[in-house]
This record gives sequence, C-alpha cells and structure tokens, in this order.
Amino acid sequence: MESLIGNTTDQAPANPAATDDMLATQPVGYWSGLAHATVTRHLRDAMARIDVTQPQYWVLNRVNGGPAAPSREEVVAQLTHLADGPHEITRVVDQLLHREWLRIDDGQRLHLTDAGEAARTRLRELATEVRTIVHKGISDEEYVAALKVLRKMVANVEGDGAPGSPF
Repeated sequence: MESLIGNTTDQAPANPAATDDMLATQPVGYWSGLAHATVTRHLRDAMARIDVTQPQYWVLNRVNGGPAAPSREEVVAQLTHLADGPHEITRVVDQLLHREWLRIDDGQRLHLTDAGEAARTRLRELATEVRTIVHKGISDEEYVAALKVLRKMVANVEGDGAPGSPF
C-alpha cells in the first residue's frame, strides 16, 4: 500500500493551532474546507454591503461571458452546480430581471442592461479587492504551487486517467 500512497506521514486530528513543523500531518479536507468557508464568507459579506449576492455575480458574468447570449435554461444548467440549491440560479435570474440588470430578447436570450454591466464591473472590482486581501503576503508562485497541490490531490482521488494510475 505504501507504493500507492508514497508517503507514510501519520494523519493527525485537525488542529487550528498546528505549528509549521506539524502541518504535514494535518488533514487537507479540514484546511481546504476552512479556507473555502472563510474566503467565501468574506466575499459574500463584502457583496452584501452593496446589496448583491455571489450567485448574482455568477449570473452576470455568465450572461456577459459567452460568444452568444445564453438562454435562462443554459445559465441555470451551467451554474446550478455552484449554487446552494437546485432553484437558486432560477431565482437569481428573476431577481436580476426585476432589478433590470438583465433583459430577455425576443429569442428568449438573456442580455446585460447598462445597469447590469455597471453592476458586473463594480463586482469585478470588488472581487479584485477581496483577492488582494486574501492573497496578502502570498506570492503568485506560492499561490500556483498551492493550487497545483490541490489539483493533484483531486486527481489522485478521482483518478486522472494517466497510464499506470491505480484508479
């Protein structure tokens, strides 16, 4: 089994006070989950102060981001996996239509209005501000290394399809 794992470091219980020399024994699920929850809460709190939600930002970006204007159904299908529930994105589209940040054309395609584009631009600026806070003291190289490690862990668990992969 050791050849599959490649590392025999024992797993210790999650410890928020773990010192640097103890980090190799810490569970990645705890730390990645804590990072996700903390960063998401910080971003959502910042957005709430300007009366916007993260799912609204996702929808504005998706409507703006494709080569062709998407339908409501396409937006819902593409974003529901990120949402807190199966109906959230449908509701968000309705909210943005009500706010007049989105409009529907005769072909049932969604488009940003001028107000929607202004909101999307402001939210992009806010997301950049939050990213600056989150990344303080972390170089791009460190950030890339951390993401590569997480990406490799996902591939290890899901199986990356590489020849010789045990999964």
